[in-house]
Amino acid sequence: MNTPAEYIPGTCNIGPKEIKARKKSAVFSAILSAVLITLFLALHTVKLWRLTLFIPATSLGVGYLQLYYHFCVNFGLRGVFNFGDIGKTFTVDQQENFKKDRAKAWRMINMGILFGLIVAIIFYLLP
Repeated sequence: MNTPAEYIPGTCNIGPKEIKARKKSAVFSAILSAVLITLFLALHTVKLWRLTLFIPATSLGVGYLQLYYHFCVNFGLRGVFNFGDIGKTFTVDQQENFKKDRAKAWRMINMGILFGLIVAIIFYLLP
């Protein structure tokens, strides 16, 4: 998927530098998930602890979606976008565009939560 060079309401609100930051976050979440799985299995922890995998798995799910869609959930909820340097944001002026961004952000959050739940439950159910 090519990175659009401009803000598209409900579709794309971050440029290449912000996407790179989201990629680092997703990689960190993936590594943390793998480390937790390894530790829980190696230490033979109580199975209930396996459900804590929900947190990094949800973060991984949301992070991946941000990479895929070139859309920052946080920016979407706040009504801002950025196609320049990290830390600079610009406000979404039109209320209709803000509503599109917010709806997209909540869809992505819900998909990330669903991913986290599925991963945690599958890991819990493993012997």
